[in-house]
This record gives sequence, structure tokens and C-alpha cells, in this order.
Amino acid sequence: MLVNGNPRRTIWPTSDGVVEIIDQTRLPHEFVTVRLENMRDAEHAIRSMQVRGAPLIGVTAAYGVALSMKHHASDAALKATCDMLVKARPTAVNLRWAVEHMREFLSPLPAVQRGEAAWNEAARMADQDVAINAAIGQCGLAIIREIHQRTRNTVNILTHCNAGWLATVDWGTALAPVYAAQVAGIPVHVWVDETRPRNQGASLTAWELAQQGVSHTVIVDNAGGHLMQHGLVDVAIVGTDRVTATGDVCNKIGTYLKALAAFDNGVPFYVAMPVSTLDWTLQDGVKEIPIEERGEEEVTHLSGLCDDGQIRRVRITPQGSKAANYGFDVTPARLVTGLITERGLVAANADAIRTLYDSPRP
Repeated sequence: MLVNGNPRRTIWPTSDGVVEIIDQTRLPHEFVTVRLENMRDAEHAIRSMQVRGAPLIGVTAAYGVALSMKHHASDAALKATCDMLVKARPTAVNLRWAVEHMREFLSPLPAVQRGEAAWNEAARMADQDVAINAAIGQCGLAIIREIHQRTRNTVNILTHCNAGWLATVDWGTALAPVYAAQVAGIPVHVWVDETRPRNQGASLTAWELAQQGVSHTVIVDNAGGHLMQHGLVDVAIVGTDRVTATGDVCNKIGTYLKALAAFDNGVPFYVAMPVSTLDWTLQDGVKEIPIEERGEEEVTHLSGLCDDGQIRRVRITPQGSKAANYGFDVTPARLVTGLITERGLVAANADAIRTLYDSPRP
């Protein structure tokens, strides 16, 4: 997608054998890129949320393995690298999927071949992510086109958190249909939840939509239900970090409340996701998905651009008040209208999900 009018990806290899990323903790007020020179840098980027979003986390982890194999490619080094990277974030299943894929891909190879092979495989996974997200965009485009043909009005889409191109290598998941609609000439407008506590909606989704020239409005997290009650939302599309075999969806905290409001107001609620986000080992998302609990300072403090042009961090709660910071919640499958995947639109239930592996890959 575009940054200052120029095409960009979120992660890319350099000519001198390292990897660069967009430091998402500096957006929207500063556009900064960071070099990842070793596995520790990749692990830090994932843990500190310089990169975030399940697909991008997975690709960053793959490059982390590749960076490690450049220097130490023994069986012991491969095991230590994979074990460390998989612990960087506990919720997004793509992280484990990508690390385990790299482990299985590299294990049969002699150590002398692992460096180049890992680098090429990580690059292939990045390209595959772009193709997958483009396919998700085309699948979701059909939904947006049908709404537009029926209403002949601008299609109002509500999203939560950031599941745009910043959460992937390119195109995004939940926003890929929006960008595809823009290309197709369909008028769209996006309601952007601010997404406390880290404000990824206000900071990231709004930024990338503005860069792309897509009409949007930032709203407080609690405004979504009100908008739905007054007919101002045609469809809700969100991303996800993990989906169970039965269709339960784990996404950024607050998604469950949006799904409840959508269900109560008859607003379709879709989840856009690559098939790799499915966790076939889980049946009950509420009981089985580990929910990441992050530091309370994300709740007690805010950072922003002050009127004097300086970025400052301020405390918004009383000294001594404790804060809970649950990063995700689980939306039961019964509240999900459908799953928008690179292999087509499927219902959020076990029988429909099983058909995904009978469908062709993009």
C-alpha cells in the first residue's frame, strides 16, 4: 500500500543481508524504519509491538529464524531460536505456525545449507502473505459490492483495532476488502474504533486509511453500538489472531462487544482471516485460548503529540490505582456472520471450516 504516495511493505530484506520494518510504535506522528540484524532484534520487535498483527508477526518470526541461521545453524541453535521466538507473544497462532514451519523446513537440511534456505523461505512466506491478503480482499469485495448494489449508497464499514496492511506484509485482512472496493470504484466509508488501550485504530488504521485516501471517521470504542442502532453501519469487518476449529474468534479486546451490538441490530459481522490463523487443536475459544495480559502502564498512560509539537507520555489515572490490561477477548461463533478467507467465504462452524482444506490455495 502507500506511504506518502509511494508503495511500501511492512517488512523487507535489504541488500546487506538484514531486514527492515516500520516501527509501528512511532506511528502516526513519526514514520521510522528499524533494522533487524539478528534473531534478538526480531524477538524484540514482536514483543515490543514494533510489529503487530498475526500475519506480520508470523513473517517477522520467519525472518528471525533466517537471521539466526546466518550465524549459527546447528540443530541446537535452530531449536533454541524457535523456542525463544514462539514465546514472544502468546495469543497469535500465526507466530507458532510460522516458527514451526521454519523448524520443519530447515531440520532435514545440513547446517551449511540452512542460512540461504531460511532466507529464501522467509521471503517466500512474505510474498505468500501478500497473495493471501489480496485474495481475502477479493472475497470481501463481493460482500461490499452486494451492499452497494442494493443500497446505491456509500457503504459504511465498522472495524476494530488494526487489521489493515500494517498488520500484514501488504493489503491487510479486515481492510483488504476496503482497499479492493476502493480500486473497484465503490464508495466506502470506515468507522474506525480508537481501540484502547494502545489505540491501534486511532493511531494505525486511521493513518493507513488516510495514506490510501479512504474516507474514514475515528470514533471512541463505545460509539459502535449507537451507530448501529441508528442505521449508520452497513457491515462490521474485523481481523483475528486465532480462530478455533468451531469458529470462535479471538481478536483485540472489545471485539466481543461489537459483535453483540451487531447481532442485536441485525448488522452483518464478518471476520477476515488467512486460513493459517485457524487453530485446529482448540474447540472452545473462551475456555482454551490464552489471553495475553500486558503491562498496566498501557492503561494508565497515554502518549500523543502535544500542541508544542513534542510527543509526550502522560498518566491519566490516579497514582496507586491498579489497572487490568487484557489484550484480547473471544467472540463466540454464533455471533459471527461468516469468515472471509483466501479460499472463500465460509460459515463460522466446524463443518464449514473443514471444507477450507478442500479448496484451492491462492
